[in-house]
Amino acid sequence: MLGSLGLFPAPVFGSLSPSLAKNSKRGVERNHHIVKQKQVGLTLGSRKLLGCSKVHFLPRISINKTVKHGLTISAVVADDNPTVKSFGKDMENIGLLSIDPGLGSFKDHFRYKVQRYIDQKQLIEKYEGGLEEFSKGYLKFGFNREEGGIVYREWAPAAQEAQVIGDFNGWDGSNHRMEKNEFGVWSIKIPDSGGYPAIPHNSRVKFRFRHGNGVWVDRIPAWIRYATVDPTNFGAPYDGVYWDPPPSERYQFKYPRPPKPKAPRVYEAHVGMSSSEPRINTYREFADDVLPRIWANNYNTVQLMAVMEHSYYGSFGYHVTNFFAVSSRSGTPEDLKYLIDKAHSLGLRVLMDVVHSHASNNITDGLNGFDVGQSSQDSYFHTGDRGYHKLWDSRLFNYANWEVIRFLLSNLRWWLEEYKFDGFRFDGVTSMLYHHHGINMVFTGDYNEYFSEATDVDAVVYLMLANSLIHNILPDATVIAEDVSGMPGLGRSVSEGGIGFDYRLAMAIPDKWIDYLKNKSDEEWSMKEISWSLTNRRYTEKCVAYAESHDQAIVGDKTIAFLLMDKEMYSGMSCLTDASPIIERGIALHKMVHLLTMALGGEGYLNFMGNEFGHPEWIDFPREGNGWSYDKCRRQWNLVDTEHLRYKFMNAFDKAMNLLDEKYSFLASTKQIVSSTNEEDKVIVFERGDLVFVFNFHPENTYDGYKVGCDLPGKYRVALDSDDWEFGGLGRSSSMLSRRKAILRR
Repeated sequence: MLGSLGLFPAPVFGSLSPSLAKNSKRGVERNHHIVKQKQVGLTLGSRKLLGCSKVHFLPRISINKTVKHGLTISAVVADDNPTVKSFGKDMENIGLLSIDPGLGSFKDHFRYKVQRYIDQKQLIEKYEGGLEEFSKGYLKFGFNREEGGIVYREWAPAAQEAQVIGDFNGWDGSNHRMEKNEFGVWSIKIPDSGGYPAIPHNSRVKFRFRHGNGVWVDRIPAWIRYATVDPTNFGAPYDGVYWDPPPSERYQFKYPRPPKPKAPRVYEAHVGMSSSEPRINTYREFADDVLPRIWANNYNTVQLMAVMEHSYYGSFGYHVTNFFAVSSRSGTPEDLKYLIDKAHSLGLRVLMDVVHSHASNNITDGLNGFDVGQSSQDSYFHTGDRGYHKLWDSRLFNYANWEVIRFLLSNLRWWLEEYKFDGFRFDGVTSMLYHHHGINMVFTGDYNEYFSEATDVDAVVYLMLANSLIHNILPDATVIAEDVSGMPGLGRSVSEGGIGFDYRLAMAIPDKWIDYLKNKSDEEWSMKEISWSLTNRRYTEKCVAYAESHDQAIVGDKTIAFLLMDKEMYSGMSCLTDASPIIERGIALHKMVHLLTMALGGEGYLNFMGNEFGHPEWIDFPREGNGWSYDKCRRQWNLVDTEHLRYKFMNAFDKAMNLLDEKYSFLASTKQIVSSTNEEDKVIVFERGDLVFVFNFHPENTYDGYKVGCDLPGKYRVALDSDDWEFGGLGRSSSMLSRRKAILRR
């Protein structure tokens, strides 16, 4: 029988031996694994076993120690936190080294990194007035209203001449030539005309410049806040749009940010594919139709993918072309603000999937268009191989460049302050951390893999700056790193010498589940290996666990549900007929995989758009190979809404899982004790917070009166049973409990 129980102490309620069903007199072995108290790797010298399999990520950079004055400084920055400033007085007091003595051998690396960070911050304070002012670049660059007109500034040191063009001047820039200062910044002030802005709101604009070989090119301004494309013209380039709506058309936020939860329960969503219809959904439709579903399923956080403008829809939003612009496919900036405000009204926090690890290779409508062969110091990107990601076909930022740091830090502040996001999930962090970008790397946990010449200190320092800035602006922000390498200190504060993220995505977990589902029979499943994979994370560094995400569901692979049930999902999900063994096993395992991942895998939980019913097969964006179809790029809400289909059971269990944490806060608990991983019985038993979890992965055996050890004495009652009727189970535990009560009454 495949099933799981969540038990918690009950002062009344009668006695219940945690049981699963049927007959077994064997007790569970007392193999205590105290995860809460175990500082994984601290006694292993330079070894740190993380269970990370292969790396799927990649960007590149390096260390530029030169410093120039003005707007082309390259180096690094410090923190307003007095604890960080104390580093300058005593570089021996790096808190992370006392948390993990195994890092002591790499003290010089940490001292160098921290000093680079402090030096960069001091440079910013000296030349820009501090990190706060420096990160408000969008008030200076791009298009901004100033007294009597519009001022436009663009950093383009490689340009020989420059003009601003658009609908407002008939795309003729001869009367709107720009001037260049000594730092490569072009500017122009366009006076108002007749008391009105010379550039109308929602009109198209571009930056035209001549580079060294005499050729004139048109580019979308780097700091543009909105970009659109003619939907009737296939393959048409995007145009920048001047976005400055009158007060009557600007969205005014009505609701405050919800308080930071004890632990994030994250619903990862893609607005464009959230409609049940074969089309791109809008921000407002998502807000009105989808957010209530997320709230009803007891999530407390929404993570939005593909918000930053990207010209190629099939990139999932990861090939960003315009960093300050919202994706126009789903609506306007004001529409996105409506979505976020609606989420806040429901008590849902909103995280943005931010991509600072690389940029689209597009020239005509992307940041790459400003690269015309100049040196790296005068470009957003590194030159040569160092500036190109060969697997992603994208450009790699020069994180030592002054204007790149300004651009990226200002980008973070822009999304926090203009749109009221509550934090970020940083994409591709592994690629940023190392010069090799994780390509062809298998991280074994040896500390030398993290702290060597392969470490990109420029990128590390940028991430330290970014996290310091985010938490200075919004102390309750949630910031998650997508990192598969397990870099020590990634999830510790900058003041301790860490990189400053609140959480790391536990990326080895979905890989482990996919490996098991594809390559192992039920009898080959190892309880010890599963438990180890779920608990194998750094002491004091929090993780967000997930069983699957968009990476697992994209075309070429399958969702967990489809791996388990395959073609029978097309014909065997009706409640009007008995479930086949494949369907019964599939639904049972699907529930157990997700609950076990949530309860044992981290301090937070993430689920991708309810894969079990939203995308039951796989995800496939419109492309030539599928006839530009949206059939696999939408949500099939009808599946979960149809009363006679079994998808409703999976949805009900998803809701119950989240409610369990809402009631008992087990994700936030530091108490995590794995007391049994019984290979013969295929049973895993562990405690998390006040709950005792019992999982039976045996494909045939069910157990009645199965004894488990508990840390606390007392009486326990069932808090959640995956075999309950309401979750599509057989109700075996409830039936046995009823029989026991009847016997007691006699």
